[in-house]
Amino acid sequence: MGQPVVHFEVVGKDSKLLQGYYAELFDWEIDTDNQLGYGAVAPDGAGIGGGVWGDPDPDHVSHVTFYVQVPDVEAALAKAERLGGARVFGPDMVPGTEIELGQLADPEGNRIGVMRRPA
Repeated sequence: MGQPVVHFEVVGKDSKLLQGYYAELFDWEIDTDNQLGYGAVAPDGAGIGGGVWGDPDPDHVSHVTFYVQVPDVEAALAKAERLGGARVFGPDMVPGTEIELGQLADPEGNRIGVMRRPA
């Protein structure tokens, strides 16, 4: 595999509802003790980590996204645009971390994330 999938997100309008649902459904431990209240799901040996949270934007569309590790977020977003996709946002730094990320929409409208984490 080229660049690996390293993170997932389930995003909706109601953080507590979604976090409770996925915690019960899959026995996930969801940690919201961070400045964003982001529901972090730590990897457990056989999988990747991710997050479950609610977006307060009233125009928000619920979605599931996976993130691909890339060496350069801006370059990945620019390449996505050249190939017929669209930039959703980024590159942006995650507050309180050294993680840079962005999102793109592929030619069919699927939302995909790209992420650069420090080595």
